[in-house]
Amino acid sequence: MNLKKSSRKKKALISPVKTLTAMMMLSGAATHASADILIGEAANTKLSMYGILDAGILYQDKVSTDGDEKLGLETSGLRQTVLGFKGSRSLDNGMDAFFNLEAHFDLDTGMFHGTGDASTDGDDSSGRLLFRRQANLGVTGDWGTVIIGRQYGPALLAHLGTEPRIFKEQFSNLYAWAYSQYFSTVNDPASTDGRNANNDVGIFFKNAVQYRNNINGLDFGVLYSFGGQEGSQKEGDVVAIGAAYNTGPVTLSGSYQNMRDQQTAEDVVTSWALGAAYAVGDLNFKTNFMNTENNDANGNQILDLDALGVGMDWQWNEKNSATIAYYINKDKAPAKSVETKSLVLSNEYTIGESTIVYAQLAHVDADEMGTISRYATSIVASPAPAGETTTLINVGFNFAF
Repeated sequence: MNLKKSSRKKKALISPVKTLTAMMMLSGAATHASADILIGEAANTKLSMYGILDAGILYQDKVSTDGDEKLGLETSGLRQTVLGFKGSRSLDNGMDAFFNLEAHFDLDTGMFHGTGDASTDGDDSSGRLLFRRQANLGVTGDWGTVIIGRQYGPALLAHLGTEPRIFKEQFSNLYAWAYSQYFSTVNDPASTDGRNANNDVGIFFKNAVQYRNNINGLDFGVLYSFGGQEGSQKEGDVVAIGAAYNTGPVTLSGSYQNMRDQQTAEDVVTSWALGAAYAVGDLNFKTNFMNTENNDANGNQILDLDALGVGMDWQWNEKNSATIAYYINKDKAPAKSVETKSLVLSNEYTIGESTIVYAQLAHVDADEMGTISRYATSIVASPAPAGETTTLINVGFNFAF
């Protein structure tokens, strides 16, 4: 992919994945930000709501090769800002029906957050979806759970326990995950760059059906997203698998995702990851490795990303938790491999139930590289200038309900 096209895509990249995360754990049939607020209960149906509000100040000492610095308000520093609604109803044979509606917005402006959806698709128009994160319904029972609609993919969810910073909204490999799987929705459907419009940054998928279950400590999900193209079931479809096995102090995770082009059925995005964590006392050691390949519609390679993260959490007293993490993310697709190395230090102070004050710092060192490599190897929303080092400091407040 030439730099001219990459520069055009850079503008589209910044908004859709600026404040993404999949911090919310899959618990039973739906995701939870915190304890739900019961809105009402009638005719055997429970309705509830939940949310996260997160904002702070972000300083970056170098945002360009000219050395310019930047200070501003940042929405969603620790977690995404969301508002969600859900409901459940008891059925026959011990089963329950449920639905999830979850919106993503920016606390600094109050606007709906941009998405990774292709803006030229008729069903997402401006790219500012009301229920960007979830719009689904399902059924659950002793046999497992089936979810239908727009939803979290099982791959990223599998690694929440092994990614060094739990894919936090700032300063984690959430960005390497999202940016490396986003490009297929930027491309013009008439071009040969490769396109899969069911993919929203490798985290959210529309037109999808997922089966989930937990068997003897193995929590897993299998998702299929229908391509919906005339004459072919393969064109534009997505397959995603994720599993995490917890044995107490040890957690192991694995995932696989494959997305095919809407016109040629070639693989345009293929991603797999492995992770492990070990908890001992107040310490929790984690490591996670991901590989993502991007191809064009003819199968020619554009990106070959290796993303490695290692880290340790330390619960150093009842209210404080500190984290140190180190990331080495390398794109092997260019003639000469390029990489971004990042060191992260952070502390979270709990000042009340579901209320956190946080401070986090990232020091980022990026090689000279093109736009695609620069974004795909980044752990921050605004990547370090190519060939430069950058320090970012973020202090903020997180309120969940």
